[in-house]
Amino acid sequence: MLYEFDDDPARIDRDAVWQWLSTEVYWARWRTRADVEAQLDSAWRLVGAYRTDTGEMVGFARAISDGVAFAYLADVFVADAHRGHSLGKGIVSRMIDEGPGPHFRWTLFTSTAHGLYRQFGFAEPDHTAMVRPAATA
Repeated sequence: MLYEFDDDPARIDRDAVWQWLSTEVYWARWRTRADVEAQLDSAWRLVGAYRTDTGEMVGFARAISDGVAFAYLADVFVADAHRGHSLGKGIVSRMIDEGPGPHFRWTLFTSTAHGLYRQFGFAEPDHTAMVRPAATA
């Protein structure tokens, strides 16, 4: 099977993003559909991975940025049936290395796929980073 990567926000299958984030991933199930739509609308960049034969979106990532020096990578996802084809690597490459922010300071939060992100220079934060966790309700 062949795949392509595209950063055209109009091509993003919003229903598929909602399905994945609301049922398939551990980090986003609390978001409402309106939350996800707002995040898609305000994203700095969106990248999708698509089957070339059907056009079906099978992977996704979102980023927010100041457009000058900093970007946050979020919601990287590859559908189970399409894992093992380096789609995660292709999505992150398209987002970071092939986009307008290859020299930015990038950050992300994840409890999985550290090996993937290390290939793009991500590492655990040093003494210059601090994080304020989300408030609990």
